[in-house]
Amino acid sequence: MSIKAKLSLSISIIVAVILALSLSIYYFSSKAEVQSSLEQQVNNIAKQISLTITASESAKQSMEDAIGEKLRLAAIAAKAQLDPDIANVKNEQLVELSRKIGVDHITLWKRFGNDVIALKSSDPNEINMSSKTWDYWHIAFLQLFKNHNVTIPQGQKLENYWSGPFNFSTSDPKKIRKWGDYYDGTTNYMINPYVNAQVLLDFDYSIGTNSIVNKIIANQQDILEITGFDPQFFGKRPIIKMKKGIPVYNLDVRDIPFGQYTYKDQENDSIHIQNALETRQAVTAKSNIMGKQVMKTFIPITIDKTYVICISFDQQAILKPLNKQLIMQSIISLCLVLLSMLASYFIAGFMLRGLNQILSKVNAIASGDFGQLITIRSNDELGLLASRIDTMGSNLHSYTTQLQDTAEELRSTKQYLESFVNHTSDAIHVSDLSGSVIQVNKAFEKMYGWCEEEALGKPLENVPPDYLSSHQELESTVLRGGSVTDFETVRYSKSGELIDLSLTISPIRDELEAIIAIATISRNITSRKQSEEIIRRSEKLSVVGQIAAGVAHEVRNPLTTLRGFVQLQQKTGSLSQANLEVMLGELDQINMIVSEFLVFAKPQATHYQAVNILHLVSDIMMLLDSEAKMSNVQLDLLADPMLPEVIGEANQLKQVFVNIMKNGIESMPKGGMLSIKLECCRQESIIIQFIDQGCGIKEEDLIRLGEPFFTKKVSGNGLGLMVSQQIIAAHKGSIVFRSDYGKGTCVEITLPMRT
Repeated sequence: MSIKAKLSLSISIIVAVILALSLSIYYFSSKAEVQSSLEQQVNNIAKQISLTITASESAKQSMEDAIGEKLRLAAIAAKAQLDPDIANVKNEQLVELSRKIGVDHITLWKRFGNDVIALKSSDPNEINMSSKTWDYWHIAFLQLFKNHNVTIPQGQKLENYWSGPFNFSTSDPKKIRKWGDYYDGTTNYMINPYVNAQVLLDFDYSIGTNSIVNKIIANQQDILEITGFDPQFFGKRPIIKMKKGIPVYNLDVRDIPFGQYTYKDQENDSIHIQNALETRQAVTAKSNIMGKQVMKTFIPITIDKTYVICISFDQQAILKPLNKQLIMQSIISLCLVLLSMLASYFIAGFMLRGLNQILSKVNAIASGDFGQLITIRSNDELGLLASRIDTMGSNLHSYTTQLQDTAEELRSTKQYLESFVNHTSDAIHVSDLSGSVIQVNKAFEKMYGWCEEEALGKPLENVPPDYLSSHQELESTVLRGGSVTDFETVRYSKSGELIDLSLTISPIRDELEAIIAIATISRNITSRKQSEEIIRRSEKLSVVGQIAAGVAHEVRNPLTTLRGFVQLQQKTGSLSQANLEVMLGELDQINMIVSEFLVFAKPQATHYQAVNILHLVSDIMMLLDSEAKMSNVQLDLLADPMLPEVIGEANQLKQVFVNIMKNGIESMPKGGMLSIKLECCRQESIIIQFIDQGCGIKEEDLIRLGEPFFTKKVSGNGLGLMVSQQIIAAHKGSIVFRSDYGKGTCVEITLPMRT
């Protein structure tokens, strides 16, 4: 796709996004405003409907109360004409009396214990009926007989009188009647006149509540239905009673006393009804019922009891004008996007004419033609870009010439380096970070025996097993950015022969200073090692000579004494006991010197195993404790209880520690403290320090410690420290002497930990 098309498309997309955002903001803000206005309108309509229904229900209640008062007057009039004893009243008399006072029928009820029974009536169907199963009607009858007044909340309550709500008749379930019950105690029965109440029900459907509800729904198309809920019975199973074998749903126990309940959501509606009753305010809720977005408003009203009116609105129908307007604006926006795409396409073509010239110049530069010039001379960004590209072409021409000269120089340098690498006597090989060889020189082939084809692409596996750990440490050092110089070691050749080498290992980095390979230079030092071995042997022979001379010197002194006593024996023919003891002492001295010499000179068979240094030192301290106390010396041990083990020969290490501790005790003839410290260090080794408070060692004598027969003791022979140094060296450890003359000495022994 060309820049022209891309630019046009990009502008169109931006315009489309802006219009879409504008439409979205408009739609949601208008929707929120409409919904808010709708909710306010719904609340107003609901309140008006509530007031209308309240007025209608009040009018109906007034009519019912007026009928109730009429029935009371009829009952009082009947009482005046009837005998106070029910036994003296006849049914025919009640028929005539009903017609005379203007009621449908009169029934006389009498109480028998906890039951009230109709004994006499102008309606034969009423005779012998019991009120025991009539719920609050039965309670009202009992209260009227007992107290002459009724206190239950249902019905109309006057003096000596109670009238229940109009309902289906028990004696004739097809008829709706209104009853009045009068009892003042002057008779042994309750007078119950009643009339047909169909007029009240007709009033409800003609001009009453249900009529008003139907008219409101017909006039308001957005109102789906209006429902009146009786909270006392809503959500419960309907109370249906059998009257004369006919199931009857009484008017006073219905959960929906007026209106329709088609859009049902009983679980949530119950919650909203309770909220409306608790807050005594209108509650609005939205739900999806029967595929419609329905908004319901629940309003509590109180007439003879508390009801909740629910007005259900079709929310989607209200939003139809808004959706229609949204579709219209979307069509307009689409036309604007197409218009902006067309306009931006022509504008982009006009603006890109200069860019096409610049592109032609860049293509010429890419093909190697640096002489072409751009004719754009405007002061805008394209003019500045054209000027810069002309300058760039000129500079590229100059840089290209320089690069050609530099490339020729680099080619010459490369040839020189290749000649140097291939003709040097040191073996050079380069490995990648995985260890595979990627380059070798001719000296490598000659020194190790592998040709270039055999070595490339594979790891160089010529490290003896004993040197693997040190080789890995060298690689780690180089990979961390360090380098290794003149590291002496041994490696295998292709034939399996060990070669003494001096290695120099360096990292190879890229232009970002990241390590990408490792270069190793190997120098054969076998000849030098052989020369050094010859020199070491000469030095050893010289040392042996010195030791032999020293031993001869030390042995000659007691031999001179022995020779003198032997000559004395020759002259006198006898020796005293004292002379013999001196001779035995001198022989013991010779035996000790020779024994120490043999210990030093004779190779000892060693069996290395794990040694617990803490236990070993503790045992020696117990061994030397009595000798230390005799010299008034205190032994103090400072050690880590979790000190690791070392690998060694316990008896040899014990010989070293005993020798050093006895030297420390002997250096404190006036008493003092000998401290032994055991600790670990970071180099994976254990440090044992013997610190005394003795006379110390002079600086000129400190450097001679360990020489054969060098000692400052009167009874010493100078071989103890020499043997100790040899034992520590055999354990791959070290021994260091530090002393402050006149203050004390510290002997520090370092041994490697067990691994």
